[in-house]
Amino acid sequence: QVQLVESGGGLVQPGGSLRLSCAASGSGIIINTMSWYRQAPGKERELVAGITRGGSTNYADSVKGRFTISRDNAKNTVYLQMSTLKPEDTAVYYCNARTWVADYWGQGTQVTVSS
Repeated sequence: QVQLVESGGGLVQPGGSLRLSCAASGSGIIINTMSWYRQAPGKERELVAGITRGGSTNYADSVKGRFTISRDNAKNTVYLQMSTLKPEDTAVYYCNARTWVADYWGQGTQVTVSS
């Protein structure tokens, strides 16, 4: 069993920055891919960025050049550095961890971009 705890969301003005963190805990876990998804009101959940255990990354086109995903394998923690935030980035952001046998989700953290 894997538990994910997210932190770092909040209210920020357009053009600002935020850093999200997600720490995974569980006995003897090996996490392959860690990702961030987001869901805005009335929209489907979408992939924002993902990173493999080896460090390969992928991003949604809408965040390329503005967001950076990274991870610390020793701490089983993934980060999402968000810069040049736009109102359309407003959503609940969810952390996802994929092991060989299952996907796990965090509880979500709200990010609101507004002046």
